[in-house]
Amino acid sequence: MHAFSHYLPEFLQHQLFWVLALLVFSIWQFMSNKLRMDIVALLVITFFSLSGILTTKEVFAGLSDPNVVLIALLFIVGEGLVRTGIAYQVSEWLMRVAGASETRVLILLMLSIAGLGSFMSSTGIVAIFIPVVLAICSGMGISPKRLMMPLSVAGLISGMMTLIATPPNLVAHSELVKAGFDGFGFFSFTPVGVAVLVLGIGYMLIARHWLDNGENVSAERNARSSMHQFIDEYQLTGRAKMVVITANSLLVGKTINELNLRDEYGLNIVAIQRVKRFRRITLSAYGTVTLKDKDILLLDVEVDSETFFHHCEQFGLKNIELKGEYLSDHARSVGMAELSILPETGSIGKSINELRFRSTYGLTVVGIKRDGEILQDNIIHTPLKFGDVLLVMGVWQQILEMDKASRDFFLLNTPEESKKAAPALSQAPHALFSVFTMVALMITGIVPNVIAALIACLMLGKFRCIDMKSAYESIHWPSLILIVGMMPFSIALQKTGGIDLIVGILLNLMQGMDVHFVLIVLFIFTAIISAFISNTATAILVMPIAIAIAQQLNYSAAPFVMIVAISASAAFMTPVSSPVNTMVLAPGGYKFMDFIKVGVPFTILVMLLSVFLVPMLFPL
Repeated sequence: MHAFSHYLPEFLQHQLFWVLALLVFSIWQFMSNKLRMDIVALLVITFFSLSGILTTKEVFAGLSDPNVVLIALLFIVGEGLVRTGIAYQVSEWLMRVAGASETRVLILLMLSIAGLGSFMSSTGIVAIFIPVVLAICSGMGISPKRLMMPLSVAGLISGMMTLIATPPNLVAHSELVKAGFDGFGFFSFTPVGVAVLVLGIGYMLIARHWLDNGENVSAERNARSSMHQFIDEYQLTGRAKMVVITANSLLVGKTINELNLRDEYGLNIVAIQRVKRFRRITLSAYGTVTLKDKDILLLDVEVDSETFFHHCEQFGLKNIELKGEYLSDHARSVGMAELSILPETGSIGKSINELRFRSTYGLTVVGIKRDGEILQDNIIHTPLKFGDVLLVMGVWQQILEMDKASRDFFLLNTPEESKKAAPALSQAPHALFSVFTMVALMITGIVPNVIAALIACLMLGKFRCIDMKSAYESIHWPSLILIVGMMPFSIALQKTGGIDLIVGILLNLMQGMDVHFVLIVLFIFTAIISAFISNTATAILVMPIAIAIAQQLNYSAAPFVMIVAISASAAFMTPVSSPVNTMVLAPGGYKFMDFIKVGVPFTILVMLLSVFLVPMLFPL
């Protein structure tokens, strides 16, 4: 830029002009949705670097920001809650308490998030609840758009609830004390926060209808197969049985291959439940698994009831009565899916038995569909043909890995219940312990939040709640790139004098204004700044200005500082205003304009409420 600057008019030679022009360009691109937001962020990084406005270190400052690392780690924590089934258990509890009413779910969800976020990182609590909300939406057949925005709004409101809820509150307290005033108490923010929360719940009950009506989600959900449909189609009704191996059973100490139960007795072991270290785990029925006393076997029985009970007596097995279909009640650990055979593979012409299917994949073939007809007799010895569809049963983890584990078969169709699959269901207690450890560390402040999240991730890995592959895949990289790409604006605005220019304009505007209008201007100014730089940086920048204005007008500084703190947390207007918004952007399927449409009116409502309420609670 410097090489041709003498050809440009004087105002175009100022770096601030180009920073503001790039800011307008970025916002326009976000609103038009012509380019992906992460691509826009990469263009911002490239421009700042090539223009010389920022150094390379300043351009990539976001990569060293602990908050960016924290968000990445919290994505992993959320995946750990999904893989262990905790997310679905919490979602089912919420739906059970709310009676499957979307309105009651929304109210209870926002109350829970605001309450928990009052004592820990709102980013952390929102990350934990993202998979929970997705599970609720799946269970209720509604679009995530209707609940993800209330989730982020409640997360931001939680920052207005207590002194420790968000860093800007602590900055406000510190600046007041530094200026010689009494600081805020732990619950000084609570009355305002509660009022905003009530307003937010009422507002989101209306605003959710602006985002999505849920019709397409319901249609898609109804079109997907369920395990009940598979059971009916493949004529498996009544074939699921469950038995426990007694101490004197002939099966104890034998491998599944040695017993040959399916070929000789029509008893097909699908999965094994075993108590290990005071918890029940579910094992895949590989042929090499050695059976033990007290093991619970899930069977697909190919013989009549009389023969089945005879075999139970013969082998020392105790039948366990089932309530309905077993798989429907235990869909988080065990399931079924359809596979198709690939053309020109070595599996064509061979039978399931010859392929040693169970020993290779840990899954059991319980049905074969050929030319639309279900094969009934002796399916494990039937040579496979191209076009055959195999129905397999087993542990979800094995089913979901079929695409990667096999060169001969590919996953054709998974049922609706696969969304509830929890490959690490048995590790749920360990996952809870890991998350509680993280929360405790965040609340007490013994270590920084990012280290608390890192400790939780390492614990989840140690306890096998999550593996490295699923951990890396769980991170939503476009969201992180968006945050990293927008962070240089904060440095550029300060470096080029943009912030000083805005402050000067603000002070001139406030001359001779009524105090309530001064508070409105302060709120708007803070909200605009926090839309593009972190709310903590905004608070540090604006708090001294607020105190100085209060002193010039001979008013108490507390209400001015409180207004700034509330506005810093009211980052509802854009997806880049707060990490909380960015995190729900992809799961909710939102566009930039969705935040403008919902966030701007709500920010105005919060401003009016705050300007009315704060002077009453903190006398001028």
